[in-house]
Amino acid sequence: MSGTSSAPNAEKNLAEQLGFKPGQIVQEFGYDDDVDFDLRESIEAVIGAELEDEDYADVVDAAVLWWRDDDDDLIDGLVDALTALDDGGVVWLFTPKPGRDGHVPPGEISESAPTAGLHVTSTVSASPDWSGTRLVNRKMN
Repeated sequence: MSGTSSAPNAEKNLAEQLGFKPGQIVQEFGYDDDVDFDLRESIEAVIGAELEDEDYADVVDAAVLWWRDDDDDLIDGLVDALTALDDGGVVWLFTPKPGRDGHVPPGEISESAPTAGLHVTSTVSASPDWSGTRLVNRKMN
């Protein structure tokens, strides 16, 4: 990341483009040392707080799920992300891009989401190494 004064604004704009808003409570799943720290920081900059961990037990506005191909079952991971999600909340599923270790084929996401009660609404390039898939409750779309 460059040291220019526009860098924090660029980070903040990315999280805003993903739909994060000030004051939201966002729970994070699948954190490890390979996550995109710039993306995490941009989300935290927008919401004005740190991301809550997997043990957070109150209602959340959004969930961030970092998922790799060698993680357990994607359906289970998505269901876990829904546990504390408020009605109308969004799950952002971040997976390694094609050619990166842990890449998750898009077909696996599109097959797993409905079983977990979710609908894929969009997919974006979230960072140099991670793709983001926006998922919402099927009743919401």
